[in-house]
Amino acid sequence: MRLNVNGADHELDLDPRTSLLDALREHLELTGTKKGCDHGQCGACTILVNGRRINSCLTLAIMHEGDAITTIEGLGAPGHLHPMQESFLHHDGYQCGYCTPGQIVSAVGMLGEAKENWPSHVSDALDGTVELSDAEISERMSGNICRCSAYPNIVDAIRSANGKGAA
Repeated sequence: MRLNVNGADHELDLDPRTSLLDALREHLELTGTKKGCDHGQCGACTILVNGRRINSCLTLAIMHEGDAITTIEGLGAPGHLHPMQESFLHHDGYQCGYCTPGQIVSAVGMLGEAKENWPSHVSDALDGTVELSDAEISERMSGNICRCSAYPNIVDAIRSANGKGAA
């Protein structure tokens, strides 16, 4: 099968039962995407598929032939960080760092959703412009758990990156 990951095509010979997370980590050696709970409950494995965030532990790699997959490694690199990565550094949006890649990728995807005016559970209306209040950011990021509780700094980082066009 062929996967397009971070703009590059990769030919892989995978068992059809291989999760996208395991294909990324074990076969492509892209270890920035973390295996946390392996049940879709923590968000450590969040990646972007065609610009939308998903839990890579809950999908099979074979389902994503032809899709554009972006991992934390595809967002930026040392010396050329993505605005969201810079913002997490500036606002200390991490503690142990285990959840950080998933948080950053999820935040980029979430800002894209907000930019397209997708409502959330706490949105005041189902149509119109989305205002990213702290409650709105927290709700939209609720699928990403930080065991170290860096949530206030994560929200600050997302708000700051949003002002710099991080979506």
